[in-house]
Amino acid sequence: MASRIRRGNDSSRAAGPPRPAAKLSGIATGGVAVVTVAGVIVSFATGRPSTPAPSASSPAHAAPQVNVERAREVDGVPVGYPHTQAGAKAAAANYTVLSGSAAFLTNSERRHRMLAAMAARDAADTAGKKADLSAAQAVASLRGDNPEVSTDQAIARTGVLSAHVLGYDDQGAMVRLWTTTVRGSAAGHATPVAGYRSVTVTLVWEANDWKLKDSSSTAGLVAPIDARQTASVARDFSGYVPTAADDPVVTGATRPDGLPAPYEQNEQGARAAAVSAVMLYGDPRFFTDDAWRHRMLAATAAPTVLKSVTSDADSTARLVVENRGVDRDGKSADGSELITRTAALATRTISCSGQAASIELWTASAGGVAGKEEALRPQVGFLRMTVDLVWADGTWKTTAVTPSAPLVPSPPAMQQADSADSFSAVGGVDNAPATA
Repeated sequence: MASRIRRGNDSSRAAGPPRPAAKLSGIATGGVAVVTVAGVIVSFATGRPSTPAPSASSPAHAAPQVNVERAREVDGVPVGYPHTQAGAKAAAANYTVLSGSAAFLTNSERRHRMLAAMAARDAADTAGKKADLSAAQAVASLRGDNPEVSTDQAIARTGVLSAHVLGYDDQGAMVRLWTTTVRGSAAGHATPVAGYRSVTVTLVWEANDWKLKDSSSTAGLVAPIDARQTASVARDFSGYVPTAADDPVVTGATRPDGLPAPYEQNEQGARAAAVSAVMLYGDPRFFTDDAWRHRMLAATAAPTVLKSVTSDADSTARLVVENRGVDRDGKSADGSELITRTAALATRTISCSGQAASIELWTASAGGVAGKEEALRPQVGFLRMTVDLVWADGTWKTTAVTPSAPLVPSPPAMQQADSADSFSAVGGVDNAPATA
């Protein structure tokens, strides 16, 4: 069954009934696979497609729903995180995403208001000075050959590919993020270019919330852009300028089983559910852990499509682990490790009502194998996906995730890709980012 591909960037599609069949894409790219779950198409490094037979696996029942208060926003900054490691990961991720946004980098008044909501009391002044310096350095990537930054055409997006808790107790946390950034201009003044950073965020628990104490950034692991993707022209990025799309917001709000807690029945809740869905379909546990995959599908897929989605997902996962020879821990006999992650760079609402929604995401998906075989080194693919959702079982659930034309920045200039084995530092369950 072929995957449906929407061409171009259709943001004017009218609201309509949910599609009857799921196209849930969990989107491991590069050396491992390009996976369209429920399609099913799996294209390995050899480029040979394979369509597996349906699985007889039965879907698991959804875990009981729980009431969890999600983060709210003050001056565009999420506040009110759960007092958990997932909450700390979410706070670190949101600070990093927002501090790389166009508004933060180009508007000093807005930047200082955002920092006032983010930072701990005794860290606000220092954080403000560091942020002003970082913003001044970043502006050149948005200005290009133009004398001034075209703020309404700026492309400044950050996606979090992994998050590792370096230290945690009731009073504080330290989280290291592996991020990909895209910076440039849709007006053509500065070609949008991909980058990678390793960001370490120190947090304190203050006033019943996670607050920023310090942040530092260095060069991150460099993964090559998928060789099958070519860079888009500047005007193709116009749908992701500041006024056209939002940065994703993660909350770390979870059910007892670690999957995302129910979402609110509004546009913000639909966007969050869409972000979490693509992140979870890009998690390595999707391929290696049958029980986790079934729980995740039951929690995220609409009841009307759950059976077919589960069958196709089981087939895809089985094919990937058999071809790569990995076990339930995601590692092969020689210690090589399956690496798959999907990060959301931006979100746009196509349509939304109380019962159905369609959300477009711009994503970065990393996929490959960390080990001795350099040909299987993780690569990153930049995809656009439309997530269709319905309101069911007291939350937003997906009916389809449909890829459209990729939106690909230029590769980092003068940067050599890191060795395949170095990517083991961002693999595994402990490095999974917080969900929305």
